[in-house]
Amino acid sequence: MEQPTIAQKAPYAVDVEAGKTYYWCACGQSATQPFCDGSHKSTSFVPTPYKAEKSGKAYFCGCKASAKAPLCDGTHNKL
Repeated sequence: MEQPTIAQKAPYAVDVEAGKTYYWCACGQSATQPFCDGSHKSTSFVPTPYKAEKSGKAYFCGCKASAKAPLCDGTHNKL
């Protein structure tokens, strides 16, 4: 099974807007982390949509191993 690239061992804190959909990079290869830029096309990964329920700060997973992807669950602390 193909493994994602760890983009960073910390979450990405991003200001999100309520009702807007964001596409989280699942492969770890995007140059626009934590969001998809199409770099996954040569992999089996696909971006994960995230629709913000409210405006404010969201913490997107940077290690690509969160069980709550696309949001951080602290898994990076065990890598």
